[in-house]
Amino acid sequence: MRQYSSSTRTGFFTAVHGWLMLLPAMVLLVAFTHYPALATLWSSLFSTPRGARPAVFVGLDNYAVLRDDPVFWQAMWNNLVYAFWTIPVSIAIALLMALWVNRNMAGRGFLRLAYFTPTILPMVAVANIWLFFYTPQYGLLAQIGQWFGLGNVNWLGSPDTALPALIVVAIWKEAGFFMIFYLAALQQVPPSLREAAMLEGSSRWNYFRRILFPLLMPTTLFVLVNALINAFRLVDHVVVMTKGGPDNASTLLLYYIYQVGFSFWDTSYAATLSVVLLTILALAALIKFRWLDKQVHYQ
Repeated sequence: MRQYSSSTRTGFFTAVHGWLMLLPAMVLLVAFTHYPALATLWSSLFSTPRGARPAVFVGLDNYAVLRDDPVFWQAMWNNLVYAFWTIPVSIAIALLMALWVNRNMAGRGFLRLAYFTPTILPMVAVANIWLFFYTPQYGLLAQIGQWFGLGNVNWLGSPDTALPALIVVAIWKEAGFFMIFYLAALQQVPPSLREAAMLEGSSRWNYFRRILFPLLMPTTLFVLVNALINAFRLVDHVVVMTKGGPDNASTLLLYYIYQVGFSFWDTSYAATLSVVLLTILALAALIKFRWLDKQVHYQ
């Protein structure tokens, strides 16, 4: 009979113990992430069951329909514009707010609370607050416009302003959330770095550009990925404020998925749209972990 040494047995039990510790997280990950993704991909290859008619395998027919769907391309374009503005602007504002409230000044705690307050509000509540701001004739913006003699603007009812109005709401909601991460990162930077830079005659701008901002790049990358995900997953304000209108001018991709799946009850086509959304997020994650991580952490 083959004999095993005590060190081999110890290594075996250590490995088993490690896998058992990982098992709950692995089960949750598979059950709520990997399996739904694969099930969505599989569902996109079938037709939607209707009454007594079961689902039928249709291959890539749903993707052919998606290719020729003008509403899908409108929603995709809207989402790209939405992401193009919300991501850099919210990150820039978050960084400026973090730099401001990280200084030693009176009322610093109150400012931090004021900047962070929009983050703790549900998006539905935020949407209703801004719905009052945007209301024609009676809203806050309309009242301010009257003081300056400006005309009445239907911010949410015009195709030219509906999407920008949603972008402003998203930036107001997310900037305070991203500020917390920058503030935590700034508090980890040794004050001696700034003192040494000032002694060497460096200006504040040079210190920020050459020393501080490079040190904040890991935080910036983390915030960037979260902002990208939020740009494709937040639709509460669309439901409350515009419902994708007017004429799909403010329809985002996830809202279109919701509309197809729960208003039109075309679950297979909704699954096809979801596969596109998952692919976009997967590509973003791939870029983050395979390239940007190495660039940021100087590996």
